[in-house]
Amino acid sequence: MSPHEAAIVAAARSWIGTPYRHQASLRGIGCDCLGLLRGVWREIVGAEPEHPGPYRPDWAEAGGRERLLAAAARHLVPVAGPEPGPGRVLIFRWRDGLPAKHCAIATDAGHMVHAHDGASVAEVALSGWWRRHLAASFDFPAPLQPVAPKEGFRR
Repeated sequence: MSPHEAAIVAAARSWIGTPYRHQASLRGIGCDCLGLLRGVWREIVGAEPEHPGPYRPDWAEAGGRERLLAAAARHLVPVAGPEPGPGRVLIFRWRDGLPAKHCAIATDAGHMVHAHDGASVAEVALSGWWRRHLAASFDFPAPLQPVAPKEGFRR
């Protein structure tokens, strides 16, 4: 596991036990699956690239569009094939024909950390059910690097 992957896994595991709260993204206070992903992004990459805005629990069914996959494609690094691996973002569909609606962070090839309605953030096995519903995988981009001041520059 690379240092970048290890940092992502450690960040994701630090959210374990956070209660499920729709639209929240505060470690130890509450989050949903997107809030977990957003919180790990802030710790690993930096400032969030966009705010999701308000969304209802049935946003995917009501809208019918691939909003989650589209956002992932805008900000994450696509991976050929939906393969889990340490630090990888996993995107799931509840059923064939429905837009992808759930995301998690893989801790290794067989486990993931995720937030699920009615439960706290937990690390679970990537069982057969999860693998059958895996729609796509993405990697986090490299951390944002602050711009260093030029030599000799003073205020």
